[in-house]
Amino acid sequence: MCASMRTAIRLGESSTAILQRVKNFDDEHIFEKEGWNLRAHIGIEPMLLALSMELALKAWYVFDHDTSKAIRSHNLSKLFEALKPESKEKLNSEFKRSVAPFHPDIAINYGIETILFQHANAFVDWRYLHEPLKGGISFNSTVFVATLEMVLCEFNKLYRIEKIQPACSPM
Repeated sequence: MCASMRTAIRLGESSTAILQRVKNFDDEHIFEKEGWNLRAHIGIEPMLLALSMELALKAWYVFDHDTSKAIRSHNLSKLFEALKPESKEKLNSEFKRSVAPFHPDIAINYGIETILFQHANAFVDWRYLHEPLKGGISFNSTVFVATLEMVLCEFNKLYRIEKIQPACSPM
């Protein structure tokens, strides 16, 4: 397996791991035992979800461009724009097929680009909640998670890992 493919797979796996951990935040009883108040840390979930999307898009980029060097940016919109046209079209088509119809708050003509543009700087913005932003910030967690899951699902269709066993064992 080439270095770029290993990098892409690792980025995708890291993205999935972050998403799984954020989904486990719903298991608040685990954190209550430790004395954690997750409601007091409202920015954690959007920040981590944005990081997960960032890693997923970087995995696509590394795969698309056959490079082990991902773009150094947190901007989700810019990361999406850096993908090859066929990847952008594939993700946009799948978004319109599998995400948009199930979220009535999304306009019918919106594509994945709209969601990524709306949340383009979420990783940075939600890390610095203490700093005022012009116009404030918002985060549509339901649509974002559905979009992230779709991006990861489509990325995982790009490759297959098979273990190869020797045909015969040494005597």
